[in-house]
Amino acid sequence: MIPAEYAAAAEEAAALAGAETRPLFRSALLVEAKGDASPVTEADRAAERALRGFLGTRFPDHGILGEEYGAERPDAEWLWVLDPIDGTRAFLTGRPIWGTLIGLMHRGEPVLGLIDQPVLGERWLGVKGQGTRFNGQPIRTRSCNRLAEAELACTAPEMFPEADRPGFEALRAGARRISWGGDCYLYGLLSLGLLDVVAEATLKPWDWAALVPVVEGAGGSMTGWNGEALRMGCDGRVLALGDPALLDEAKASLAGGGPRPQ
Repeated sequence: MIPAEYAAAAEEAAALAGAETRPLFRSALLVEAKGDASPVTEADRAAERALRGFLGTRFPDHGILGEEYGAERPDAEWLWVLDPIDGTRAFLTGRPIWGTLIGLMHRGEPVLGLIDQPVLGERWLGVKGQGTRFNGQPIRTRSCNRLAEAELACTAPEMFPEADRPGFEALRAGARRISWGGDCYLYGLLSLGLLDVVAEATLKPWDWAALVPVVEGAGGSMTGWNGEALRMGCDGRVLALGDPALLDEAKASLAGGGPRPQ
């Protein structure tokens, strides 16, 4: 059982991060390039500092891993995993489909996740064994057990390395249609029953740790492309399904592009 104070703390932390990001949205920001070519703003850094300061004070024995400032006590039993602005390109171009991600892992397993969109006032909170709530109300994914009927979504085609593109294209060809753009917001929409499949690659732990409890708590599944559990050290390929009955067909499609080079 996840202590109730952990979920409450995640919500308090999200409010603090929102106070940093919301005033800067659609404003003139100084942007610098990072090694992975994603834009970083002062909003990113200020929000992560707020998250780290709050969670570090509230839970001094817990670890923290964040996109902007790295890891503190990464081997702790409880590890907070933070992405202050997931979808910085959307943030910088004025599209409100970015979000703050706050995840909590227990001994390496994602057990609590929060997606917060402070501009729209939308928040998803998933806790293992307790379901997922959207703005305080329980939500469920929808039934869809055939890929041909599924709404597929992905942030951008360029996120796939050359070796992964054939598998993704096979999945795309089998789906009803695809929507592009969204980052973490896609997983929130899937949890609301508006999408059926999200398949992506090259994700880091701060990109997926908060999403797993949200998707699973709403009745979906979130795994690697081979159906494996997402844990630290995974290859960054993720497959989120609103209906877990799609897993075998989705896996077969992703494998249809041929084996991935080791």
